[in-house]
Amino acid sequence: MTPTSRALRTAVAVLAGCAALALPAPVVAADEVPGHAPSVEHAALTSLAAEEGVSRAEAAEILRRQDDGIRALDRLTAELGRQSAGAYLDDRGRPVVNVLGDAAADRVRAAGATPKRVTRTTAELRTVRSALEALPAVAHTTTATDPVTQQVVVTLTDTTDARGAARLRAAAAEHGDAVRVEETHGAMSPAIRGGAAITGGGIRCSAGFNTRKNGQNYIIDAGHCTKGVANWSGIGPSVGASFPGNDYGLIRNRHSNAPGVVTLYNGDVQRIDRAGAARVGQRICKSGSTTGLTCGTVQRTGVTVNYPQGQVRQLVQTAARVNSGDSGGALFDGRTALGITSGMGGGSSFFQPVREVLNRYNVRLN
Repeated sequence: MTPTSRALRTAVAVLAGCAALALPAPVVAADEVPGHAPSVEHAALTSLAAEEGVSRAEAAEILRRQDDGIRALDRLTAELGRQSAGAYLDDRGRPVVNVLGDAAADRVRAAGATPKRVTRTTAELRTVRSALEALPAVAHTTTATDPVTQQVVVTLTDTTDARGAARLRAAAAEHGDAVRVEETHGAMSPAIRGGAAITGGGIRCSAGFNTRKNGQNYIIDAGHCTKGVANWSGIGPSVGASFPGNDYGLIRNRHSNAPGVVTLYNGDVQRIDRAGAARVGQRICKSGSTTGLTCGTVQRTGVTVNYPQGQVRQLVQTAARVNSGDSGGALFDGRTALGITSGMGGGSSFFQPVREVLNRYNVRLN
């Protein structure tokens, strides 16, 4: 199938991370939410206001608050070590830390965060989850730990094999209320599209982030994309792929101009200048070549997703919409890179954490 010139221009803009194209320079963020390009700010505020039923001004306050909240969570969980058992942002962007004792609760409170007394340790939840994940993998299911309810969550879909689902339910029941089984709709699948062969190998994906090593530009992307394509039209060759198990890959970008921005599909771009780790409750956005700019909330982290092609671990699960062709696209919070699009299913989207990819390939963001 021959792509239209418009589709070709869009795909190259995404795959090149806006490199070597007549796109606008990075836009200075609006004052309402520092660090957010105007389009990102608008999309994030619209999504948050609708999701929480709050005004635009209240939504802006939540977004302004969450950066400080995430920094507080990072600091407190590192300081408390085994005395904490998970952490998250509440629906108003405020940091909450699960604690096991009074001393830890006092330290959290003194730091301006909210302590939440819990009884299960991180190690106990990890043991329960390991027991479930030791069973034969069942396609179209996920396993994750929910820090809000202090439970391991097994998600089944209406496409999950009936026998496999029954095995998982029976195994979950053995752990009582430490495990919650959820049922939803839609297959778990990598967000890849065949057909419009505008990038190579009959596959269309989206770019993640422009990076650099030893003076050479690279694009970090989804592993199920780079595993399937040897050379990307107008960009360069795939030089790394890890899928399943992980879902990341590397593309050598032959463009000399590879700015550290993400295209937003409306002539606007978002500047990216740092990498971070996603937190449950964090409000995020993603950019992809099919659905463009969409926003939502981080639902879970460290998620195991059982795609039909194999199991992928340690993914970030969000409510931001993705669809086929968005694979490899950028997940971010304002100027902070968080992940690259892996797949979707059950009404959620899944992302490979960006720090792991940067460390694996020893590249840095442009």
